[in-house]
Amino acid sequence: MKNITILISGSGTNLQRIIDCIDNGEIRNAKVNLVIADRECFGLERAEKHNIPNLLIKRGKDFSENLEKAIPENTDLIVLAGFLSILKPEFCQKWEGKIINIHPALLPKFGGKGMWGHHVHNAVIEAGEKESGATVHFVTSGIDEGEIILQGKFEVNENDTAETLAQKVHQTEYDIFPKAIDLVLNKQN
Repeated sequence: MKNITILISGSGTNLQRIIDCIDNGEIRNAKVNLVIADRECFGLERAEKHNIPNLLIKRGKDFSENLEKAIPENTDLIVLAGFLSILKPEFCQKWEGKIINIHPALLPKFGGKGMWGHHVHNAVIEAGEKESGATVHFVTSGIDEGEIILQGKFEVNENDTAETLAQKVHQTEYDIFPKAIDLVLNKQN
């Protein structure tokens, strides 16, 4: 059984999707061994509801050190599921090849510092892009620069707003995130 530690900052809808996909077998041979949040959020309640150990590590001077200490040694994969804190390069290097993120755009476009949530969707619209989507990628010390694992795309219509793009991206994330997690976990066998 592979152990997944999930890092969150928000409501945990992708966390819920991951839990559901483990339960229904879309993500094979895995369990969530810990959920860590960097702020008070509903995602912690989701973890609690599913009897998954969870922890709040508030951002601050010792955040990275506390996070490092909290991650169980037997963790096979760290999944950033709407996690908004930037991880230190040392942390990324220690877990290289075992830490993934989902980004709300088609990387390498619209990635990097400040490119999250509505900032990404507004940038896509302002650039006049004809398509957008979501990307699951390995995490490196460069923000959104890691190797792409899987992407899902959709058409951007002239009527789209940041809100409608967010809805489309979320649906795309629900589709590709479990597939990417299963792919990475079972490639490590």
